[in-house]
Amino acid sequence: MVTEPATEKGRATRQALLAAAEEVFGEGSYESASIAEITRRAGVAQGTFYLYFEDKRSAFVELVQQLNHDLRKAIAVAIDGIDDRLERERVGFATFFEYVSRHVPLYRIVRESQVVAPEMYLWHYRTLAEGYVEGLEEAQKAGQITSDISADTLAWILMGIAELVGGRWVLFSNQPPPPEVLDEVMDFISRALRPQENGR
Repeated sequence: MVTEPATEKGRATRQALLAAAEEVFGEGSYESASIAEITRRAGVAQGTFYLYFEDKRSAFVELVQQLNHDLRKAIAVAIDGIDDRLERERVGFATFFEYVSRHVPLYRIVRESQVVAPEMYLWHYRTLAEGYVEGLEEAQKAGQITSDISADTLAWILMGIAELVGGRWVLFSNQPPPPEVLDEVMDFISRALRPQENGR
């Protein structure tokens, strides 16, 4: 069983391996990626890889976990102190688009995890959804957004919008969605989330 490195140098080496693995997995595919190429880019001997990861798959899984943690943290920091739900959505979407535009390989890695590590693929989205649902439920109780649709359904709908709009620009056009696209997305979301008046 591989344990967390105890020294600063060890932690730096492990992070260098993860950064290199992000590049290698993201540029090609899990199957085509090699530990030899990962260690070459990290600037360490091939045997060093096994001091930090059991095998190639364990490094792949670690990248999915890292993406999930870092993305949730980035969004949490960005929306901290914002009470209005629709403004939280705007800032959250903008943060997501900015984050994935800086981590295009991780975007691809998460998608490939559906085949390579399906349990991590499910964990990733379920973990994102859990926090999302909590925030939406609070906004529903406060009357800020519609309660005609369950918070769980809303969370998955909104994640789907973010995922596909982000992919359309980040993966297909090599850039984050332009400001006008974010405006269009938020116009759509605002209409969908607006509390219904008089049952209409």
